[in-house]
Amino acid sequence: MASFPFWSMICIILLIICTISINAQQFVKPVLTQGGEDPDPVIRARRDFVKQMMKDAWDHYVEKAWGENELKPISEVGQPGNHFGGAKVGCTIVDSLDTLYIMEMMEEFTVARDFVRDELDWNVDASISQFEATIRFMGGLLSAYALSNDPVFLKKVVQLTDLLQPVFDTPTGLPYRHINILTGEPNRTNEKNFLAEVATLHLEYNYLTDITGNPTYRQRVDVIRNFLNQVPKPYNGLYPSELNVITGEWTSMGPPTDSIFEYFLKSYIETGLPDTLGLQMYYDSINAFFDNGLIQTSSPSNLEYNSEMVNGTADPVVHHLTCFAGGMLALGVYWMGSEHPNATRDMQLAINFTNTCYESYLRSVPKLGPVRFRFDEDEEAVGISETDRDWKLRPELIETFVILFRIRGDTKYRDWGWEIAQNIERYCKAGPGKG
Repeated sequence: MASFPFWSMICIILLIICTISINAQQFVKPVLTQGGEDPDPVIRARRDFVKQMMKDAWDHYVEKAWGENELKPISEVGQPGNHFGGAKVGCTIVDSLDTLYIMEMMEEFTVARDFVRDELDWNVDASISQFEATIRFMGGLLSAYALSNDPVFLKKVVQLTDLLQPVFDTPTGLPYRHINILTGEPNRTNEKNFLAEVATLHLEYNYLTDITGNPTYRQRVDVIRNFLNQVPKPYNGLYPSELNVITGEWTSMGPPTDSIFEYFLKSYIETGLPDTLGLQMYYDSINAFFDNGLIQTSSPSNLEYNSEMVNGTADPVVHHLTCFAGGMLALGVYWMGSEHPNATRDMQLAINFTNTCYESYLRSVPKLGPVRFRFDEDEEAVGISETDRDWKLRPELIETFVILFRIRGDTKYRDWGWEIAQNIERYCKAGPGKG
């Protein structure tokens, strides 16, 4: 079991549990500052419980796998993982920085910060995933910088980002999937890349331009955005899942496209709302799901869900990765308010689809959601095969709970997050004191 997604999960659960209640069913401005104690002792106890989960996992990693990318909690050995070509670059440490800071684990944060300053070295002879390097290393370092304003993090993220730039040297500007950051050579033998890995870069690159003043970073991702906006999209505006970075031609239809849609919206929010192209591409994408009949309702439980398009046909399958969509839709309605053209439709889908994803948790034995679940004549919201019934410590549904709780004030989302926290502790912990 890879450990690095765990930190995001625990941090998000804590954000649900420690947040004060707000009036239900109102679009209330989300709480943007943390601090102080919740007056409810039950909530305080839950908050401490989740923080202890993080401390147990962190301490176990420090003891058994310091500097490794991941800890295998049962065998208690470190491993490089699948994304960094065998390079030992402390992915868990970087990916944990913001969680440690938000949880006020400042002693642990300082140790992690010192690792970044003194030991983190990008001179590794390994082929790494540009996408994973962006969301984990760039994202982790930029988040730590945003929270702490420590120049150590800015220095390291600029070094890494500059080393990654050769992946964009294609006729289309779409990046290659892998690069050897020591030699600066992308893997040119693979000309295909997933849509999510091509387009889920805007938040990191935009923010890096904002804090460095270097326009090159934003220009890189704007080229991608403009290309995707102009390229013909089959099936009434739906994006296929994979394309050729040299020719720009689509090569397949289906997952994984997921995170591109939230990045359209979140880059609009991140830029202070002037990114109207991102907003329009977000609206066009959501409307395309409705126009192509991909929003469906199961029988007999009336569970609304977003099915996948495979070879022009709606396939009644939902990936856990897609469960972020409830929060995304709610964010779209919140930020646009009365100007949102389909506010009622999208908010109702946000609520219904979140309920469906939660239902997939309830219908599993450990009450943790499957990797993907299907709807057919016999089953609703259940794992398709043994491997699909795995739970991979993914935070998408928890993030949706946070957003819906903050926006709507319905405490059931906080309670659902607490249920999941207890089930993580019960079923995913390798032993006493272990993460």
